[in-house]
Amino acid sequence: MPLRRSVQACALAVALIGSLAACGSQDDDTPADTGQASSGSFPARVPTKFGTVTVKSQPKRVVALGWGDAETALALGVQPVGQSDWLAFGGDGVGPWAKGSYDKSPQKIGTLEPEYEKIAALKPDLILDTKSSGDQTRYDTLSKLAPTIGVPEGGDQYKTTWEKQTTMVAKALGVPGKGEDLIDRTDRQFTDEKKAHPEFQGRTITLASRTASGWGAYVHGTGRLDFVERLGFKNNPAVEKKAGSAFSVPVSEENLQMLDADLLVIAPIGTTARKIESDSLYKAIPAVRKGHSLVFDDQNLSQAFATESVLSVRYALKHVVPLLADRVR
Repeated sequence: MPLRRSVQACALAVALIGSLAACGSQDDDTPADTGQASSGSFPARVPTKFGTVTVKSQPKRVVALGWGDAETALALGVQPVGQSDWLAFGGDGVGPWAKGSYDKSPQKIGTLEPEYEKIAALKPDLILDTKSSGDQTRYDTLSKLAPTIGVPEGGDQYKTTWEKQTTMVAKALGVPGKGEDLIDRTDRQFTDEKKAHPEFQGRTITLASRTASGWGAYVHGTGRLDFVERLGFKNNPAVEKKAGSAFSVPVSEENLQMLDADLLVIAPIGTTARKIESDSLYKAIPAVRKGHSLVFDDQNLSQAFATESVLSVRYALKHVVPLLADRVR
């Protein structure tokens, strides 16, 4: 079995850029069945940063708070009664790769600071918070309301991979085998895309963002980089040299040439693709002058590349990879 690797636009402190699709029981663009799982492997024990959490029996009222946790639960056949909408999708709070998955819309819960009274009112028997800040106080407060699956070791600051997220959520829901199957199918899709695009191998890439307040670039160990690295790309060494504990680094306008690579991909956050593409400093970057740059002008694609749930990953593999191939040649 392959080795497992591993906000909302207004929450610019958490997200600097906008990893990725649909896993379906029938086809690749629809989630697995979304009725509540009827049986499972219990008691389930899930290791987390905060210790091993035991889920004694099949959860009936799940609240999904972490980034992508709700989509992961949906992919595994469970509809949360409450969830956070990190990227302000509206509606049921999920991307188009999970549209129509709910029979009844969930209660919306705040993101960076959960609305604990709302959560308590839902009377949850399981809380999913596998991709979040990893804050101890947040976890302690949530765990008083229900068994809480917090971030894994090393998963602080939203660094939980979609594989680890899927594995943890699947265990908590009593369907570890279904989680393994979802991961294996997505792994095979990555393998197929890598073989189909030898032009990606060894090429450097910069994944950047332009927010209302400035520029930024992602570093190794984040979902977006993991996505492109699996396809054969290597992160821009100039960006990686600046890496710290955060998942991105700020880039000043004076140093914008640092973004240059064989392929430059930019996600607009709080701004538009048109504004970025008309920026004289952006147009002066060699990769841009050579036509080897991509600015997401489709919000669905940008958000798929940002969400990094098992559902959105496959959506991005299907819809984003062709765009990368078009720009890297």
